[in-house]
Amino acid sequence: MLDIAAELHRWCEKGRDFAVATVVSVGGSAPRQPGAALAVDADGTAIGSVSGGCVEGAVYELCQEALQTGETVRETFGYSDEDAFAVGLTCGGVIDVLVTPAPAADRRVRPVLAAAASAAAEGRTTALARIVDGPPELLGGALLVHPDGGWDGTLGGHPELDRTAAAEARALLDAGRTATVVIGAEGSRCGRPVTLLAESSVPPPRMIVFGAVDFASALVRIGKFLNYHVTVCDARPVFATALRFPDADEVVVDWPHRYLDGTEVDARTVLCVLTHDAKFDVPLLERALRLPVAYVGAMGSARTHRDRLRRLREAGVGEPELARLRAPIGLDLGARTPEETALSIAGEIVAHRRGGSGMPLTGSGTPIHHDTREPAERIGSVA
Repeated sequence: MLDIAAELHRWCEKGRDFAVATVVSVGGSAPRQPGAALAVDADGTAIGSVSGGCVEGAVYELCQEALQTGETVRETFGYSDEDAFAVGLTCGGVIDVLVTPAPAADRRVRPVLAAAASAAAEGRTTALARIVDGPPELLGGALLVHPDGGWDGTLGGHPELDRTAAAEARALLDAGRTATVVIGAEGSRCGRPVTLLAESSVPPPRMIVFGAVDFASALVRIGKFLNYHVTVCDARPVFATALRFPDADEVVVDWPHRYLDGTEVDARTVLCVLTHDAKFDVPLLERALRLPVAYVGAMGSARTHRDRLRRLREAGVGEPELARLRAPIGLDLGARTPEETALSIAGEIVAHRRGGSGMPLTGSGTPIHHDTREPAERIGSVA
């Protein structure tokens, strides 16, 4: 649901009644992952998507029905080759969708959804935990979980269920993950297990582009398109200017290795080194390859890279660290222009993040969505 937080926040501020349908489980080649949502207001306006178009009409009708009945329902959609007109996913996948009414007058779920939408829209770190399988009277119950482990709202059952759910959601929030968690009958205190969907909303991951060159300008634009917080860093003030990089979130004039020493990075951060100048590259990569970041890539020809590897080995960088370096940076697209090169780099970053091969899908016989887990990502069962 947090993927449409900005618009939902506006709806909540205007006091509009709405129902929201959220993907809570996926199997096979489903187009959207758990947390993807479609919301419909009382006037029939729709935002978001749960399937990329396959079952939107049916889910739209379920949202309208939920607004009329006030009941939370869970529905499964899958592929049917027996009835060409049956509602199903033509991609062959299966999705489970939770449909929750949230009229303005509701005092149980609506305040939690409104607070979650507000926090996500403002870029604050938060998690939304909802019961997506369990006793009917608890279905759709929601908690807003904060980074410090506190929470707002209630799932509607025993207080111990709220405590356990908040702890599980916080663990996922710390990792920036969205997943389902099964809480056993003892932990739920309601006589049977319940399943939670915990959606994490965290600030965008960082992309740090070192080298204020023409290629960097194109990479900044595509980095923003991929929802990264993009920083450009270069030691040369004549090139590292906001005027040259208007799409960047920040432009820093500093030696690259010194800036990297003093800035915060995490396991989602990508570092793109476009300087291809040894005096910048070597001290920067010596540090970058020892950091727990998601991706480190460096521009340069094969000859430049061989010289770079020699210098890094002389600086004491070991083979395990060197194996992390993506260089020459990007996928082999035959790219020439800055824009084509930026696409090549972005493609490699996405493939590395999602486990893709970077090969053409035509004739590959491999799954399109490499990071899909069946039937959904579950992180275990809590007693």
